[in-house]
Amino acid sequence: MKDLTYLDKNRITIYGQGDKYNGAFELNIKGEKYFVIASNGQGWDHVSISSKYKIPSWKVMCILKEMFFEDDEVVMQIHPAKRNYINNHPNCLHLWKPQKQEIPQPPKYMV
Repeated sequence: MKDLTYLDKNRITIYGQGDKYNGAFELNIKGEKYFVIASNGQGWDHVSISSKYKIPSWKVMCILKEMFFEDDEVVMQIHPAKRNYINNHPNCLHLWKPQKQEIPQPPKYMV
């Protein structure tokens, strides 16, 4: 995960200041306002993004990935087993990256 201090002007401080890898942000992406939370606890780098009105698009998720992660970092969205699925916000998506292992990937020609 990138050092997020470059986003300090967008940092929401009512939940606490956060630090260079953790915090809440209000971002304008492609003309839409999004609420973003970044964290790096419990062995995971994690970024969630939500909008009041709609689910973030693929393009918005790509921009989010570029904003919060380095170009050479692989991150993922997870579709858990239905029995483990929790939806606290219908317009929220997440990016995840384990800190101590590489995410397996299919061969380049398949993606």
